[in-house]
Amino acid sequence: METPQDYYRGFGTMAAADARGARFDALPEALADLCAVVQGVLIHRDLAAFAYDVRMSEERIDDAHLRPLRAMLARIRAIDDRPLGVAREPHNRMAAVCRHFSLMLAAMLKARGVPARARCGFAAYFTPGRFEDHWVCEYWNAAQRRWVLVDAQIDAVQRNLFHPDFDPLDVPRDRFIGAGDAWLRCRNAGANAELFGLSFVPNLRGMWFIAGNVVRDVAALNRRELLPWDVWGMMPGERDRLSGDDEALLDRAAALTASDDRAFAQVRAIYQDERLCVPATVFNALRNRAETIEA
Repeated sequence: METPQDYYRGFGTMAAADARGARFDALPEALADLCAVVQGVLIHRDLAAFAYDVRMSEERIDDAHLRPLRAMLARIRAIDDRPLGVAREPHNRMAAVCRHFSLMLAAMLKARGVPARARCGFAAYFTPGRFEDHWVCEYWNAAQRRWVLVDAQIDAVQRNLFHPDFDPLDVPRDRFIGAGDAWLRCRNAGANAELFGLSFVPNLRGMWFIAGNVVRDVAALNRRELLPWDVWGMMPGERDRLSGDDEALLDRAAALTASDDRAFAQVRAIYQDERLCVPATVFNALRNRAETIEA
């Protein structure tokens, strides 16, 4: 029977890369060094101007819509064709968001035989008192026999900006809240759903937003790591009301994604529900259009 570690050593279509073009084998071994490689080729599009003093054209900002890693790597090389391990100046990095940092680090770890996956949820370390929409990488630490969260986006600039009170190479579970955990906290433990979302964007918060991230995290755990603004299946809009059946499905999906490896087979099974499974076409909410997803 396939173990979770076996499965997450493997690549889904989003994380797969042209091995010859990526040259992951030429990159350093240490986790901190791999994070530095990711940070040397990507720049968060929403932080570029005020944190890095980089003004990007709309065309460059649009790079954040790239989904597969192979497309990301092609764009990185188009901007600067030096080897991947050479850190670019901030203005020569590909515009990205947290999902891209997480996916790239996971792929680099997989290339070394380390089980890794991207996770969708909420970070408690950007805005005091808020849980901001965020993705991190999670890898299996064989020596410690546990899954470890890594925020590959937090470089020296962002450490000075956000002052995290932990090591980004081992993010505490109370600092990154998985989407399923957030859903359960708000449904069952009295947490305020209005604190979960994007505090700097009007109306992007609340239970409907958390529900969308639960669906995204289920997909990511099935190696289908889509964009944070891709919409499909049962994801509700701000004014939509979920049916009782849909709420029950989200309750179960949330519990499974918040559980340990004993829920692995059930996480794989529940993804087969058409309300959760990524279809051939999704709706890109930022571009306001349907887009075809690579099979």
